[in-house]
Amino acid sequence: MSKVAPVVLFAYARPDHLRRTVASLLRNAEAPITHLYVYCDGAGRPEHQSGVQAVRDYVESIIGFASVTRIHHSTNLGLSRSVIQGVTATLREHGRTIVLEDDLVVSRHFLKFMNEALDCYHDDTNVASIHGYCYPTVAPLPETFFICGADCWGWATWARAWSDFQSDGRHLLHELRSRRLVKRFDLDGAYPYTRMLEQQIEGRNDSWAIRWHAASFLNGSLTLYPGRSLVHNIGNDASGTHAGVSSAFDQLIDDHPVRVDRIAVTESISGRAAFVDFFRSQ
Repeated sequence: MSKVAPVVLFAYARPDHLRRTVASLLRNAEAPITHLYVYCDGAGRPEHQSGVQAVRDYVESIIGFASVTRIHHSTNLGLSRSVIQGVTATLREHGRTIVLEDDLVVSRHFLKFMNEALDCYHDDTNVASIHGYCYPTVAPLPETFFICGADCWGWATWARAWSDFQSDGRHLLHELRSRRLVKRFDLDGAYPYTRMLEQQIEGRNDSWAIRWHAASFLNGSLTLYPGRSLVHNIGNDASGTHAGVSSAFDQLIDDHPVRVDRIAVTESISGRAAFVDFFRSQ
């Protein structure tokens, strides 16, 4: 790989989850040459203060990376503002980054895949991001494949692509409707992405991810997925601010590296169909 991207890690009040995330990162051979930025949000409620402090205490002890930069917010920004500001700042300095939250456990091959894919598609303006998680589909998937839009469970991007991020949910919704793209955006009705965007506009969720996905989708940009998941989300246990209990997205981490070969930059028909079938089964 020609350049090792820094990792930006967002944490709040779950020290045990965060420890597992960091431990999994450290199992990657690239960890010692990877710069880690950890953003710790401030407590949003008094009852969260002890968890926030426990996270900060743990973050001070993290070693094993090329460097560890710790950013402690004095107030509660919320996940959306924290991610948007942190990703923007890191890309301004480094031009590319890998993004994780404190409830994602990654494969020991995760950093290799993300960095190789960032190198491979660096100059392709039709590619918005690289993703490390893949849904537990029934149908077999290609080694790597593209889907239109963007995603949020262990991802990477470049400054050129993030510049297309649109924070105005109302504008995004208007574009989806006026361009008659709602059905396709919702995977032919298999998943309610549009409703998620409406709820963000209404203030019923604080999702940066739905806006990142919608902006990339409207731009016609693609995200590269691995055919075997390199990420497992351990946060669907009601421990997070925005998540309940669910096992629908549980995915065993594949212990084999995913090969990065340059493929045609176009949406995979079989990959999209597999995603549609998976969401309809839920």
